[in-house]
Amino acid sequence: MDLTMVLFSFFGGLGLFLFGIKSMSEGLQAVAGDRLRVILEKGTKTPVRGVLTGAIVTALIQSSSGTTVLAIGLVNARLLTLRQSIGIIMGANIGTTLTAYLIGFKLEHYALPIIALGVFFLFFFKTKRINYVGQVILGFGLLFYGMDIMGDGLNPLRTSPFFIGLMSDVENNPLLGVLIGTVFTVIVQSSSATIGVLQELANQGVITYSQAVPILFGDNIGTTITAILAGIGATVIAKRAAATHLMFNLIGTAIFLPLFLMGIFPKLVILLTNYIYILIPGFEGTWNTLGIKLQIAQTHGVFNLLNTLVQLPFIGILAVIVTKLVPGEQELIIDAKPKYLEPRLLGNPSMALANASRETLRMGRMAGNAFENSKLYFANHTQQNKQLTGQFEDVVDQLENQITDYVLKVTAGKSLTSEQTDQNYRILQAIGDIERVGDHANNLVELTDYAIDSNVKFSEQANNDLMNMFTKVQEIFTMSLEVLKTDDIALSEKVLKYDDIIDDLEITLRKGHIERLSQGTCNGSHGATFLNIISNLERIGDHAVNIAKYTLLHRKD
Repeated sequence: MDLTMVLFSFFGGLGLFLFGIKSMSEGLQAVAGDRLRVILEKGTKTPVRGVLTGAIVTALIQSSSGTTVLAIGLVNARLLTLRQSIGIIMGANIGTTLTAYLIGFKLEHYALPIIALGVFFLFFFKTKRINYVGQVILGFGLLFYGMDIMGDGLNPLRTSPFFIGLMSDVENNPLLGVLIGTVFTVIVQSSSATIGVLQELANQGVITYSQAVPILFGDNIGTTITAILAGIGATVIAKRAAATHLMFNLIGTAIFLPLFLMGIFPKLVILLTNYIYILIPGFEGTWNTLGIKLQIAQTHGVFNLLNTLVQLPFIGILAVIVTKLVPGEQELIIDAKPKYLEPRLLGNPSMALANASRETLRMGRMAGNAFENSKLYFANHTQQNKQLTGQFEDVVDQLENQITDYVLKVTAGKSLTSEQTDQNYRILQAIGDIERVGDHANNLVELTDYAIDSNVKFSEQANNDLMNMFTKVQEIFTMSLEVLKTDDIALSEKVLKYDDIIDDLEITLRKGHIERLSQGTCNGSHGATFLNIISNLERIGDHAVNIAKYTLLHRKD
């Protein structure tokens, strides 16, 4: 056995396989676009719907990690609750089994033509959607080509005394198999890849079915590392969602590994194969007529399906347990979903636009909260304020899209009065400025992070100047929201005059900064950070003025 060729073939094939999975997943996600987020948000009203949604989305994008990370992001943004995310995570485990089924069909001989077709779509068309389809096809072909190369590399292991001894140890000690599967998947960060390797090892006769199953359980545990990494630095509730993914697979292994050792689980798999899974494409009869690759895929599918059915009734208990395991302070609950965009009012433009105005004002308050927390983070460096800034900013982004869609539906194909047309214009303009305020709040957090990481320490005078400007900008933005609410002409004019104070303050602070630079009390790194902060603050003031102007122009007209 040439060890070098074994290693080269194995790692080269694994690299192609991983790249194929990544390319296919990214292409599918690009084709789906923002619809995936919408599907996850709307498909979680009940635990069963959450499971179905998670399974469908994962089957579409061929990545349980991608679905789980997306669910954690939505939890972090308060668009999903912990209980809703648990259903999606359970469903993701079912959806990811599709990859193993695909690998189970022997398509290695067609890999090169599939790759050629993918490249043709990718490089000979200018349409983005066709390019994404080409990326999916290319990834699909590389997946099987990588499997073929891996198979050639793994074949000699059948006669390796070391590997034969290791697999014998796995058969005698199934927990070792679970550990091997877990560690390998943690390293590769793709259960689809490690299960593919497992299928190929079995196909080459290197391992038996009974040796493969404990490793299969470990693969399911190891895949949770991606969700755990995604939870780092996120909110407590997002960390709990990531922990749930790990706990779900650990509990599943604790239940089904003993059943496997007692011979019960294999009988369940065979029973389901013979009497229920008769609709599988390529199905030829019974369990015994399936190839070893499809037998492993079937075992993977049955394990995740039964594990979900067993744990689904206990989602509430899982949420309570994970809350105890991942303690944290009671967090502010942000209601991220729109309150006033009532679809049943779309036929009544006056009422619908009035409600859209209320939602716009609510969006403005969210942006104000993001700015307030960015100010507190700059002053105190408290992580909770940093996280809240990001959460409020995420909600602001979501609301901008939802308000825009709602207003466009209100006005589409309808004859509006001049007042309604004006209100429509003001809403669409205002939400653009409000969204930019959220972006600048996020910028201020990033600048504060840079100052912390680079050990930038401002002088007492510089700190006082910055906090003074934070306060002034906060005042003008609060006034602009009041103008948006009341259409107060006098207050609108006050905001415009107040903007001059902000502009003068920025000029004064810049001069003071230049003096500190010339006196050597401030270096270039300090100076750049200082200038960027006051620049972002000044722009927030500008957006506040824009919001007030829309009312002023409306009244003057």
